[in-house]
Amino acid sequence: MQVVLDMREKELEARQMEMAKILAVLNEQKAKLQSIILSQETNKSQIETLSISDDMDVNQVQMHQNYAVTLTTQGINQERMIANTEAILKKKQQEVFEAHKKVEVLKKLKEKQEQEYYKEFLQAEAKEIDDITSARFRFQ
Repeated sequence: MQVVLDMREKELEARQMEMAKILAVLNEQKAKLQSIILSQETNKSQIETLSISDDMDVNQVQMHQNYAVTLTTQGINQERMIANTEAILKKKQQEVFEAHKKVEVLKKLKEKQEQEYYKEFLQAEAKEIDDITSARFRFQ
């Protein structure tokens, strides 16, 4: 019983480690999305600054507009990656939950078996004491 319980606990730990790795990747992806959003805001303010300046450089404005399109595409792609990673994380959370449930069931079963063993042990001990007592009583 203990061997099976140890295996299930190792499986649970492995699943938790996998989930932690996925969570770390998700956090990195969210940080990258925030960086893209910040770059979009910075680029937008640069376009506005260039547009209102007296010596406006059309090539530079065009370059910033092209960069804005690139950033928008990167943002959309990053959001898709985040959604995919969140779906994977959700599956992994379910796997962790199932593994945890299996461990808890085995722990309860083990505890029940231990209680039954101790109960039988105490009954056997009480019977043995009764036998010893009755044997002494008969010899007196």
